[in-house]
Amino acid sequence: MERIKKATVTGITTAALLAGSVGVSLAVVDSAPSKTVTARDNGRDERPALTARATKRGVAAWQQFRVYGSARQLPPGTRVRLQQRQDGQWTTLPASMNTTRKATYKMRVYLGFKGRNTLRIVGGGMASAPFTVTVR
Repeated sequence: MERIKKATVTGITTAALLAGSVGVSLAVVDSAPSKTVTARDNGRDERPALTARATKRGVAAWQQFRVYGSARQLPPGTRVRLQQRQDGQWTTLPASMNTTRKATYKMRVYLGFKGRNTLRIVGGGMASAPFTVTVR
């Protein structure tokens, strides 16, 4: 009956020691440093990111709609704020909230500027991709 033992030494080599009735042999399995497998290696992107979407693409002036999304890899309770593009600069609007335990948010928004409004969500040092809502 053969017994197999494995030992791993970070940065050197991994070897398998095979001991049997015939003798002892040493086989090199891997000579590269050990590698930490990340979620990205499994096809998932685990970088922090904010997403944002509006429940409506067009609204009447001062009509309520919601902006919702997720805050991937940011701690629960992270403060997120709504920003609007005005005269080429991002202006923070008085609409903000903390993310939930599930790293999501959903806030009520009212806009009065008629026309196409470019918006985004910021928080935790991140910014979502801009999206638009047209106010008529």
